[in-house]
Amino acid sequence: MNPGEIFEIEALHSAGTYAKQPLAIVRGQGAILIDEDGKEYLDCTSGHGVANLGHAHPKIAEALFKQASTLITLFETYPNDQRAKLIAKITSLIDGLDRVFLCNSGTEAVEAALKFSRLSTRRTHFVAAMRSFHGRTFGSLSATFNKKYRQGFEPLVPGFGHVAYNNIEALENAVSGETAAVILECVQGEGGVYPASADYLHAARRICDAYGALLILDEIQSGFGRTGKMFACQNYGVTPDLLTCAKSLAGGIPMGAVLIGRKVKNLTPGVHGSTFGGNPLSCAAANAALSVMEEEDLPAQAEAKGNYLMGKLKKLASPQIREVRGLGLMIGIEMKQKAAPYLIKLQEKQILALNAGMTVIRLLPPLVISYDQIDHLVSVLAEVLNFETG
Repeated sequence: MNPGEIFEIEALHSAGTYAKQPLAIVRGQGAILIDEDGKEYLDCTSGHGVANLGHAHPKIAEALFKQASTLITLFETYPNDQRAKLIAKITSLIDGLDRVFLCNSGTEAVEAALKFSRLSTRRTHFVAAMRSFHGRTFGSLSATFNKKYRQGFEPLVPGFGHVAYNNIEALENAVSGETAAVILECVQGEGGVYPASADYLHAARRICDAYGALLILDEIQSGFGRTGKMFACQNYGVTPDLLTCAKSLAGGIPMGAVLIGRKVKNLTPGVHGSTFGGNPLSCAAANAALSVMEEEDLPAQAEAKGNYLMGKLKKLASPQIREVRGLGLMIGIEMKQKAAPYLIKLQEKQILALNAGMTVIRLLPPLVISYDQIDHLVSVLAEVLNFETG
């Protein structure tokens, strides 16, 4: 199928909910994506943080082939070897969270965490942060702050309030004996790549404990090595009651999970479920992905490469840059004007990157990106970011 046919079919039959790029991608390998004409692009999006292991990792492909030839789907009512292996592994990655609910995506993980919080506390009030992004289904959208995602869908689920991020006093004033949970990102991704301060997350833990509320940490984008630890909260020494994760969990296969602490109560058969959640195919992919993360020590790679990239970015002599910030290989370059023209110019030079709000260029490269590829990225950025957009 040629690019023209691909564009035509997608334009004719897609729902219209995505702004399509004039680029048809058909293959990938490591940190590289390849279009129909064989042109290579350095992927600094990772599919919004999905491809931590890069594209077409051979161990993921092998695990999928083997499991697809054995058993693809099985409802969680029936125990399974791949699922048992996965839940034992994932609960071993962080102390204090020894149960897990498996689902298919990040927004499903957030929905489950919100339901579990209500069920456990018998309360209905939630506190979230300004600039937050937690998903697009009704519960997770209610926790999401940005009006552009919320408009057209009100009234949303009642009981959600938003307070300034990294502001301890605002959080203390918002939480009460009526609060079921506080939900926060350790690093706000969509909201502009803002890392939490250590004092803020420790205060959130203390405040939740004081009022009997649960602490939900959304690690959907920051989890699985992205920030230099398996989970971003491990950079801070803070353990939540519920941790939501997805994206890179299964090496590119759709999967989400909620890790559950001991304060979460009343989880009995039938209170929640997922037809495809915990299916053997996704579990096999996740088992392979977690093995690769450990064998290749991808969290340590993300820390080292992130420090290397951040150091180089901070030395860029561009008058257009306001600030460079981030954690590990989750990096934002805040510009003094809109990011969109720079993203277009980067794509023309075969670098794919994301925005995070109107003025931030977000870099989420696969954790397997090489130092040579990082050097190339910085070289292209140095050229592009000195471009005056007007």
